[in-house]
Amino acid sequence: MSELIVFVFSDEKGASEMDEVIKRLQKEQLINLDDAAIVVRNHDGKVKVKQAVNLVGAGTVGGAFWGMLIGLLFWVPWLGLAIGAVTGAISDKFTDYGINDEFINEVAGTIEPGGSALFLLISQWTEDKVLGELSKFNHKVVRTSLSKEEELKLKAAFGAGQ
Repeated sequence: MSELIVFVFSDEKGASEMDEVIKRLQKEQLINLDDAAIVVRNHDGKVKVKQAVNLVGAGTVGGAFWGMLIGLLFWVPWLGLAIGAVTGAISDKFTDYGINDEFINEVAGTIEPGGSALFLLISQWTEDKVLGELSKFNHKVVRTSLSKEEELKLKAAFGAGQ
């Protein structure tokens, strides 16, 4: 089962900097993510959301493959490729995987101007090593899908249950 954790930072760069560490930890196979998003609230109050996974691009590639394969069967591979790519892009544009967009927007509304947040949907992680790397950041855990006991343990690991 995946676990959702939302980290909030008092500055605009905090979430991006933690995201860089998360990417390194993924390469080291210490954490596997189902989804991630970075939210930045500018000093003027405007919110920018950056999804970590581009689902439209993935759908386009998958659709192109299947379209070309079917096109080969009917001797029109280029037409199949084009139709498959368009179909894949459209279907993934309207499909919402991972972290719910409404939830991201709800939490984004609570971030102070000049702040940022990192949303992680974790499928698997080596908890002690990941927490050790992330404890170096000045952040606050605001939401999780963990049990109350696990959430308190997580918050305690980041500094006296912020």
